[in-house]
Amino acid sequence: MALKSTIFKASLQIADIDHGYYADHSLTLARHPSETDERMMVRLCALALHAHQLQSVCQGDGTLTFGAGLSDPDEPDVWLRDFTGRTRLWLEVGQPEDKPLLKACSRADQVVLYCFSASADIWWRSIQAKLARPPSLSVWRILSAAAQALIPMAQRSMQLQATIQEGVLMLGDGALTVDVEPVRWK
Repeated sequence: MALKSTIFKASLQIADIDHGYYADHSLTLARHPSETDERMMVRLCALALHAHQLQSVCQGDGTLTFGAGLSDPDEPDVWLRDFTGRTRLWLEVGQPEDKPLLKACSRADQVVLYCFSASADIWWRSIQAKLARPPSLSVWRILSAAAQALIPMAQRSMQLQATIQEGVLMLGDGALTVDVEPVRWK
């Protein structure tokens, strides 16, 4: 019998000072049995970092949701779709192969990848040339220490505050605050 995903609920208050975006999001995250708390929290950070695009890209008339991610390789970890169903933003986390990323570039206006593991530098050196061409693809590095510091916040029910200022995401749950400063690789 296959294991089922574990459901997490998050109330996320976003104050994106860089983009003038302030909103509350009620989110449901399905954590695949093979997904770690670290990866799930990086997915949540990716959503917070791009939530402002609901306004700037879709003028408030779109949906920003978690995709099937690990459960379906043809869906992103997070995506933004406008009212016509067009995929405006495709967010991935981890260290995927080049072919799924290149395919995503043909299916979405913008593709953003967040790498976070300790081996990300080695992965990037091996795949960088293959990902150089698509202008719609950007690749970011989240330091492994910051990603691991997010793990204690992973609870079945989360009350989180995200403040984004000068490119740094400060994510807190009332007891713990973690600064996540993505570094652009591409």
